Amino acid sequence: MSFFAGKRIWIIGASAGIGEAMARALQAQGAQLILSARSADVLRQNFPDAQVLPLDLLDPASLPAACAQVTAPLDAVICTAALYDPAPVAQLDPDRTADLVRVNVLGTLDVARLCPPLLRDGGQLVLFGSVAGYLGLPNGQAYSMTKAAVNNLAETLRVELAPRVDVRLVCPGFVATRMTARNDFPMPGIITPEKAAQLTLRGLQSKAFEIHFPKHITFALKALAMMPYFIAFAVTRRMKL
Repeated sequence: MSFFAGKRIWIIGASAGIGEAMARALQAQGAQLILSARSADVLRQNFPDAQVLPLDLLDPASLPAACAQVTAPLDAVICTAALYDPAPVAQLDPDRTADLVRVNVLGTLDVARLCPPLLRDGGQLVLFGSVAGYLGLPNGQAYSMTKAAVNNLAETLRVELAPRVDVRLVCPGFVATRMTARNDFPMPGIITPEKAAQLTLRGLQSKAFEIHFPKHITFALKALAMMPYFIAFAVTRRMKL
């Protein structure tokens, strides 16, 4: 029997990308799904057997309203929702950047604040950070800084919420989604959303706090982040995001 069979799992950000791929994989393994995104109609069409809760992390009132419709206990809450807007700092649009911070940082913080009471003892709170949060990279300011915040948040929650909540951090490298389709530079090690979902679900069955992939990219960036700044900056100076 599948590890996830019969488990009640809420995925926030399930209409596209890794979130959608995870929903399809979990559905195939017999999980009971609650799915949320701004595109509720898409979710109802793609997942007619799931409970669909419309949710927009841009709206601070949206998550509390959704939580009120969820019957506890859940086995996992998985938040993949994020915005992405790569640009040099001088070209950032203030309104889009504010939305990005609202969703990626404050929205994730709201999930961390409101969702743990819905989890059974030992249930998983899964937050999606990014390898972009390991080290500041050129032209990645807004996205990178928000994902650094999510990485840090997950680290603090891992200790603060233990042992009742099993907090996990997922840090993908490049994944072929509608967000990365906007990139105009080479993306080493890029993988499909289906592969990312497979690696994430495999990691959730382990005891690892951080699930990161693909390893040849993530370990290289981890090593770079541990180097003295003068070495790290010499390398990142040659990068363009």
